[in-house]
Amino acid sequence: MVIATVFLSIIGMSAGFVLGTHHEAAPAPDPGPTRQDTPARPAATDDAKKCPAQMHDTAQRLGITDTLTQLLRVRTTDTVPDRDVTVWICQDSGDRLYYQANRGEEARWAEGETALFLRDVVPEDGGYLAKAEDGVRIRVNERKLRIYATNGAVESHNVETF
Repeated sequence: MVIATVFLSIIGMSAGFVLGTHHEAAPAPDPGPTRQDTPARPAATDDAKKCPAQMHDTAQRLGITDTLTQLLRVRTTDTVPDRDVTVWICQDSGDRLYYQANRGEEARWAEGETALFLRDVVPEDGGYLAKAEDGVRIRVNERKLRIYATNGAVESHNVETF
């Protein structure tokens, strides 16, 4: 039940989805952030893709007034239809990184229920690492979304970029 609670708090998924996901036995060691494998960032241009309006709304409520530009957008591919998770990694003009997840790209967006916004994301091993205040770690790249619960449980999902 703790895993389900953590998972719900992280990406707002329903209990049925959590029961249907694949759990790995043990978390991979945390080598810490590395800069040599940092994903390429788009040049700051007028053509850069803005992150979703709902993400900007959440950022503004938290005092972040800069425009957020999308670096990565992935969707889980191994979940129940209509319950997929979409994750964005976005960057502000000061190169600070942010994580946003929502249950389905077009689903109702309720921060803390179906959506989660995290600051202080760091590039790591060709992807990104986000840490929630409760200690849960989330790693995302172009192939996987992994959620590391504080009790050692790991949830792993295949993703596709779009």
